[in-house]
Amino acid sequence: MKTNKAVIIGMLAVTSLLSGCASNLQGDSYSREDARQVQSVKYGTVEDARLVVIEGTKTPIGSIAGAAVGGLAGSSVGGGTGSNIITVVGAVAGGLAGGLAEEELTKSQGVELVIRMNDNSVISVVQKHDPANPLTVGDRVRLMSVNGQTRVSK
Repeated sequence: MKTNKAVIIGMLAVTSLLSGCASNLQGDSYSREDARQVQSVKYGTVEDARLVVIEGTKTPIGSIAGAAVGGLAGSSVGGGTGSNIITVVGAVAGGLAGGLAEEELTKSQGVELVIRMNDNSVISVVQKHDPANPLTVGDRVRLMSVNGQTRVSK
């Protein structure tokens, strides 16, 4: 029973770690480093908007946490040499599953915006889709750029 509790605690830890990896890619989200920085501002009009998928993170955290949980689960099966083999198999399978889970849990719905700037140039920006405030064709938008990051908003 102790091992089952350890597996449950490990799974909760994996979920917590993965949710901490998710970053906010919406146009209204700023990193700490971007706050209180001078930004350049440009204006344009949305010519095209299409939904895209922003892939999830691929850090070692998901794999390591999954391997730990898989190893714990595997160690609770059988005894002796068989238990050691199952522990290793559990750790490998858990590592693979943890990496895939991290990527799946951290991917998000994005929007690709094609914008005609006021100087008549055309650019494209991808950011997280905000269903509460969608950007659509014909919207006049402002683009705010700081530290290599550009955000689009109405």
